[in-house]
Amino acid sequence: MQTTLNGNSLIVPKKGEGSVAKTLGAQLATEALEVRVLRTGETVALPESASLGLAQILTQLGQGNGFAVMAVQSELTTQQAADLLNVSRPFLVELLDEKKIPFRKVGKHRRVRVEDLMSYKEKTDTDRRKILDALAKEAQELGIGY
Repeated sequence: MQTTLNGNSLIVPKKGEGSVAKTLGAQLATEALEVRVLRTGETVALPESASLGLAQILTQLGQGNGFAVMAVQSELTTQQAADLLNVSRPFLVELLDEKKIPFRKVGKHRRVRVEDLMSYKEKTDTDRRKILDALAKEAQELGIGY
């Protein structure tokens, strides 16, 4: 089923598509993909980024999850950006005001580029992983059992 969410395509898997999608997703994650164009019979190699994107899509479908396709250059409202980060809108606005995430104003409204939002998310995820790894290492050294 396909619908739109905030102007972006939202794809929800049909019943029974999961196992095929899961198998193909695992295969795409490790192999280059060539596609045969039915109309012309021509075989075309997909760019690596397209193969990886399809692998992620198929993995999500295989897990029964839907997905949305969104251009990286897209701009989001503060509510959409907050939803993507899974934080409250006031918290996101605070991050913007502290200049932790770039934004621009359209009239009175803030707009956040998806690319900037994903860069912030990647940085915070990396920082979080480093801290958790350090805590786990310290716990092991102290014999706490983590």
